[in-house]
Amino acid sequence: MTGLLTGKLVQLRARLEADVAVLHAELYEDVAVRSRSDSRPWIPLGVPDSPFAVRDASPDAAEFSIVEIASDELAGAAVLWQIDRHNRSAHIGLSLMPRFQGHGLGTDVVNVLTRYGVRTLGLHRLQIETVADNPAMIAAATRAGFQQEGRLRHAGWAEGAFADQIVLGWVAEFE
Repeated sequence: MTGLLTGKLVQLRARLEADVAVLHAELYEDVAVRSRSDSRPWIPLGVPDSPFAVRDASPDAAEFSIVEIASDELAGAAVLWQIDRHNRSAHIGLSLMPRFQGHGLGTDVVNVLTRYGVRTLGLHRLQIETVADNPAMIAAATRAGFQQEGRLRHAGWAEGAFADQIVLGWVAEFE
């Protein structure tokens, strides 16, 4: 497998209807994990209303399903969100199903999203925000060339408490 949306370990593809129930069960219904990975409050939703539901294309977001190349299995979800075409910036988000965590897929997803953002969308700046106690995301972003730019104290509400958020940024270097 080769192409713009293929990395060493993962391929990003359009979300399929068959992905929705799996992503919803594995990534949304785990309330503790979901409340720490999304700034929106968790509420009980059925699959048709899932945040992973297939939607019409939007100029503000590009949503993908993550497929592990070695197994050809659905591994999670990725998104470029708050795409700002004027300032040429966007935010990166990703969620991996538990059995795919800890194998380097997160770094590969960040690399693929960064390449897509720069080469296809012409973006100049990408940003990741995560809770301070998410070392896996911080490490994945750092390995992909993102730099820690700041800490927002008590910026997120997760599981009944405020949590600090770490902001990581990447800027295209053009010669």
